[in-house]
Amino acid sequence: MEKNIEKPTPEAKALSLFLMAYKTIDPIYKEKSKRINRMWDLVKMGDLNKKEYHKEVQNILESYGGYSAVLEKTVKFYIEKTGEWKLQGADKYCVDAKKIADEILKK
Repeated sequence: MEKNIEKPTPEAKALSLFLMAYKTIDPIYKEKSKRINRMWDLVKMGDLNKKEYHKEVQNILESYGGYSAVLEKTVKFYIEKTGEWKLQGADKYCVDAKKIADEILKK
């Protein structure tokens, strides 16, 4: 069984970090987080089709307002909690999040 080392999409990363942040507020977020993480593990092992995984990610994202809304809620959550945005990187999610963090911190 060979593992797939592909990284999740920016949308999947956004959803994962959103669910991780909000799981302390409501158990439904914790359950969705566990479910999506299990699905990603299955994708990495080749036991689940990537298209099915991405479809599920999109469905959950849309239920929370889409990629941009989830990204903004996540960034706001961490800024309100810690006073700053620490996540750094060059991938699409990190770049998008940094833009939102900069806007929030200017206010």
